[in-house]
Amino acid sequence: MNHLSLTSRLSLLFALAVLSVLLVTGIVFKQLSLMHFRALDRQELESKLQGAAKLLEGVSNRSQFERRAVEFDVLFGHHERLLVTVRGPGNTIWLQLGDADGFAAPITANDRERLPEWRQGERLYHGLSRTLALQDGNGNVVVELWLDGTPHQQYLHSAQRWFWIAFGLCGLGSWGLGWLVARHGLGPVRAVTALMASISSRSLKERVAVSDVPLELRGLAETFNSMLDRLEDDFMRLSNFSSDLAHELRTPISNLITHTEVVLAKTRDAGEYREALYSNLEELQRMTKLVEEMLFIAKSDNALIAPASIPIDLHKLVVQLFDYYELLADEKDVRLSCTGQGKICGDPSMLRRALSNLLSNAIRHSYPGKAVRVDIGANEGGVGVTVSNVGDRIPEDQVERIFDRFYRLDPARRGGQNPHAGLGLAISRAIVVMHGGTLACESDTDCTRFIIRLPRQQPGPGGNVIPPRWSSEMNS
Repeated sequence: MNHLSLTSRLSLLFALAVLSVLLVTGIVFKQLSLMHFRALDRQELESKLQGAAKLLEGVSNRSQFERRAVEFDVLFGHHERLLVTVRGPGNTIWLQLGDADGFAAPITANDRERLPEWRQGERLYHGLSRTLALQDGNGNVVVELWLDGTPHQQYLHSAQRWFWIAFGLCGLGSWGLGWLVARHGLGPVRAVTALMASISSRSLKERVAVSDVPLELRGLAETFNSMLDRLEDDFMRLSNFSSDLAHELRTPISNLITHTEVVLAKTRDAGEYREALYSNLEELQRMTKLVEEMLFIAKSDNALIAPASIPIDLHKLVVQLFDYYELLADEKDVRLSCTGQGKICGDPSMLRRALSNLLSNAIRHSYPGKAVRVDIGANEGGVGVTVSNVGDRIPEDQVERIFDRFYRLDPARRGGQNPHAGLGLAISRAIVVMHGGTLACESDTDCTRFIIRLPRQQPGPGGNVIPPRWSSEMNS
């Protein structure tokens, strides 16, 4: 059935259900009819046996029985379906009406409780007998009656033949009706399918009207709409990312072209050419760094980078970073402080890079004369690291967006040549996630905090090895 359409499957199942009910009904009807006809035959036979018992009252020998033969003929003779045998003492036949001598044996005592059957050719007989005592104890008389039940059987055979004809017609009719009902009932599915087929990158705002969908399909429609929401959001992010990436690469490439054209405009000495090459090298290094950062994020998104699992003293790691950023902090008139202890298993170079990005970001955006704090402490199931600074509050609607690639909070810094491409926070979050943790931001009028939560134990390394060039870098 896998190759059949859903409409065909439903119509076929509907037809099978109807036919199953009809088949059970036919079997039950046949059995009830057999029981009914058997009860009628037993009632007829018992009635005749009661009449025979009354006629045999006062009979003590065969001569007396023969004087009542006319009465027996009146009782049994006008019943065309009835065969009668009366046996006297010594199993002698006193009376026989119909073709009763064709039966092989008399009805036994065991057969008298039920209604025995006897087939003769195409005819079916039901038999019943009764043993009566003769007057004055001169022996017993056995009365055997056989009733022809062939008309009942013919009726059942005819009814069965018409039943199978009706069974086939009902099967075809129920299949056709089921097909119409299923096709009508699956109309909303076809509508949803048509809407899905019409959706492209230019029509991601289309949604399925949940109120117009049957209750059974509302879960599917809501799931589909949620998928479209995610696709639309991801597509917008991808579009913005492509635009930002092109913009970031265009600036250094334009600088390289302009600078090279200026240098080639006239003949210069070796020193000027060397200075021009050094200037071009700076732009190329900036482009290389940007490309490597994008490759790192792309590989982390696709789980192609597996961090190492090495014991790390977070307090010691932060102090080492303070030594690196001491000059920048002095230049910004910012104090650095670290409190707390914590140890985890992870990749030291990658976590150094993540914390380096957060420290660099905090120092750049801190008010002069304030402190950048790093607080390390245990939390539920792991270790928490909080990097906080006192600076401008991040608007609530942009707190989560600062982790987007190429996103810069200050619109004035989104254009032109900028040494910070807006990838540092995205890289930090990617590294924390690779270590099984989370990175979130909280900002209010007093302080902005970046909160890292890391598990104490990291799983063993798997997948690809971290490239050396990324392990050696400290910040973005």
